[in-house]
Amino acid sequence: MPPVIGLDFGTTNSAIALAESGKEATLASFGDGLNTTTSFRSILYFPPKDRTSTIKAETKAGPDAINSYLDADTKGRLVLSVKSYLGSRLFTSTQINGRYYTLENLIAIILRRLRTTVIEQSGVDANSVVLGRPVRFAGAETEADETLALNRLRTAANLAGFSEVTFELEPVAAAYQYETQLDHDELVLIGDFGGGTSDFTLAQLGPGRKRTGGNPVVGTSGVAIAGDTFDSRIMMNLVAPKLGLGSHYVSLGKELPVPVWLYSQLSSWHRTFLLKDPKTMAVLREVKTQASEPDKVKALIQIISENLGYALYRAVESTKVELTAKEDAGFVFAHGAVNIEDTLERWRFESWIQEDIQNIATCVKTLFSQHNVNYADIGSVFLTGGSSFVPYVRRFFAKTFGSHKLRGGEELTTVAKGLALRALENA
Repeated sequence: MPPVIGLDFGTTNSAIALAESGKEATLASFGDGLNTTTSFRSILYFPPKDRTSTIKAETKAGPDAINSYLDADTKGRLVLSVKSYLGSRLFTSTQINGRYYTLENLIAIILRRLRTTVIEQSGVDANSVVLGRPVRFAGAETEADETLALNRLRTAANLAGFSEVTFELEPVAAAYQYETQLDHDELVLIGDFGGGTSDFTLAQLGPGRKRTGGNPVVGTSGVAIAGDTFDSRIMMNLVAPKLGLGSHYVSLGKELPVPVWLYSQLSSWHRTFLLKDPKTMAVLREVKTQASEPDKVKALIQIISENLGYALYRAVESTKVELTAKEDAGFVFAHGAVNIEDTLERWRFESWIQEDIQNIATCVKTLFSQHNVNYADIGSVFLTGGSSFVPYVRRFFAKTFGSHKLRGGEELTTVAKGLALRALENA
């Protein structure tokens, strides 16, 4: 039996894995400067159009996209978090360098790069794939929106060269590898914390299910709160005030607050480029001339005009990650004339995400109620995804189910491996 492929297309990170009978699932690797990584950033970079050349600049994806963007003197277009638009009917296409790209076109570029890499490294015939899907697509408000998102994702996979596409729930895939370690049957709660959504699945796992090959899913639920949400809390509460949020300016003799909507866009870092619209920049320049704290607004203008949104996001993400191991973390963002430094205590961060954790708790409680499951019925809680490391998240599950029941491992790549194992089971 030839190797089979599982692909985890994520809002922030993606990964692709192969599984072969009798062997452990393995991940494809990607160059990242002098290093290699098995986690592929779900990012695209379109270099600026050179009107003096007839040669079309190559679109970059993953680590190449980030490095090309950071190295460019004249910044092109950075496209991020495209998965989060799958369930939205508002996004159909965008124009880049004079060409229109549908959402499916953009996603296909990322999936094609993943497919090409796995072919180059393994020589496997990569025509079929088991592709992960969230329990609830971000932006999907109805079942029709869910269907739209799934159809879009299938079309993107077809455009990338996958002629046969099978879908599996990402949280179920995350626990497939864990299931191989079980010597008994148990009811498992799987929590998959991505960039855009947190998905929860009740699954009956163990040797008994593997023997019968039955569907392990008892029930699923999800909430549009995850890593991007936590990042936005830091952005709005720690960073935005240093860029003018909460300050005032004078217009027509009246003192007015600097518009909050500017910072709402900034907090969704993949939408920062929208602030570079000429009308928005004109508003900002007018605000700066009459601002009570003009230097802060000037720094915001520089971040927007110099396309520093991604660098700002990385600084925010670095602070969040540092807080998983420490009680306080430094925030440093130094680019040109913009120099922001501060310290963030974990307790302050946790106060900002308290409502988010409560919404996650409500989602889990509702899932259990819908399926008449008691917390005590759970044999283990398998947590995966980058935000599963957030101490507040782990404390909630430890307090609710008992710390001895918490499981995890390879949090950024376990979904891809599980999808490959699922493909092997279906072969």
